[in-house]
Amino acid sequence: MTTLPDLSEAASTALTAVAQKIQALAQTGLTYAAAAYDIERYEQLRDIAGDLMTQPPPPTDARTFISEFKQQEGYATLKVDARALILCEGKILLVKEADDSAWSLPGGWADVGDCPSTAVCREAREETRLQVEATRLLGLWDRNLHGHPPYPWHVYKLIFHCRETNGALRLSPESLDIDFFDPDRLPPLSLTRIVPEEIHTSLDIIKNAADAWFD
Repeated sequence: MTTLPDLSEAASTALTAVAQKIQALAQTGLTYAAAAYDIERYEQLRDIAGDLMTQPPPPTDARTFISEFKQQEGYATLKVDARALILCEGKILLVKEADDSAWSLPGGWADVGDCPSTAVCREAREETRLQVEATRLLGLWDRNLHGHPPYPWHVYKLIFHCRETNGALRLSPESLDIDFFDPDRLPPLSLTRIVPEEIHTSLDIIKNAADAWFD
């Protein structure tokens, strides 16, 4: 693997985006390639993408990314992450994630067959046991552009304002804790899932009845 000099945040973000594009081209190429020569070249591209993903900090073994890439088949497309912003007396509901002991808005991957509002309500219910209704789309965020740590996949994040309709707070197996927080005193956030900019922009949109964020 070729080691690059220390990268600025902007350069690191750009390199991650390049690696994602190369991986997508390789995945799509492997889906349609028939000749052994073409298959070999697309596999090499996939490995190059894995190497590039190790360059932005923090350092990561290229095999981690290459293993993830090998599990993907078919025409490469974006992934969709749906998050619920639930307020109670001005405080935000957050869940403490088991994998990094940091906090995030309830949510997760949208499943095939979901409409966006169904996805976010299901994820909120699974993580908090609350029944909620999605009342408004607050923003559609490109994960690459807002300070999240590098990630193998290009992700769009949908943040919905959700209203509690029923149920009682209860932990899921994926969570360590759950609580409401003052927006001005947020706990350490799970930055792979949510960053402060996304939360505060969403709150401003609610407060000012502003248009939804995009990009």
